Amino acid sequence: MKVEISTDSADGAVAADRLGADRIELCSAGALGGLTPGPGLLSAVLDRCHRSAVHVLIRPREGGFAYSPSEVAAMRADVRHAASAGAAGVVVGALGQDGRLDAAVLGELIAEAGGVPVALHRAVDVCPDPVEAAHTAAELGIRRILTSGGAIRAEDGVPVLRRLARAGVTLTACGGIRSHNARRIAEATGVDEIHAAPRRRVPSPGGQVDFGPHHHLDESETRDLIAAAHRSSLP
Repeated sequence: MKVEISTDSADGAVAADRLGADRIELCSAGALGGLTPGPGLLSAVLDRCHRSAVHVLIRPREGGFAYSPSEVAAMRADVRHAASAGAAGVVVGALGQDGRLDAAVLGELIAEAGGVPVALHRAVDVCPDPVEAAHTAAELGIRRILTSGGAIRAEDGVPVLRRLARAGVTLTACGGIRSHNARRIAEATGVDEIHAAPRRRVPSPGGQVDFGPHHHLDESETRDLIAAAHRSSLP
């Protein structure tokens, strides 16, 4: 079973690469659900990670996935940059005002990728019908979808994940997946890829002006998760 680790730092990406992650989803601002990483961060990660495939999250802001023309233009530029910089893939999503996939915007982003693999992120989980969305994505040429089955946690989205598995796309299950439940979720859904963002909170040193904590990759949990996934792949 493949393991994708989401991280928003170069150090986290290097650690995930060293620990044996099959894929890294690189973002910034993980605490906000992930935003597009800057060019400096992407360059540092591509220079230092040599085992894991690095896929770049394209998300111009926090919040929902219905985007203005200027936000779409920014995403198109970010996709072009990621592809030209050497990313192994990009992860995108866009919805129309009806909450369904915006096929026109997604088509533009796929074109900008120039043949670099494009995955659909968790915008699918807020669609009225995730299974319909998966079929739309497949028709557009998207072959992988990151999803929790429309639930907050993958464990609660198992019935929908089972249906999505029949949509003709590769599913990367996500949402609260850790070493203790990865195998159970995989067996219940039939997915052979999982995504996780194991992080630990690092408090601010404090002082009169406090900008709050940040997070580092939890290397211990990452190691345990990868080991559990590899055990589940054994015959």
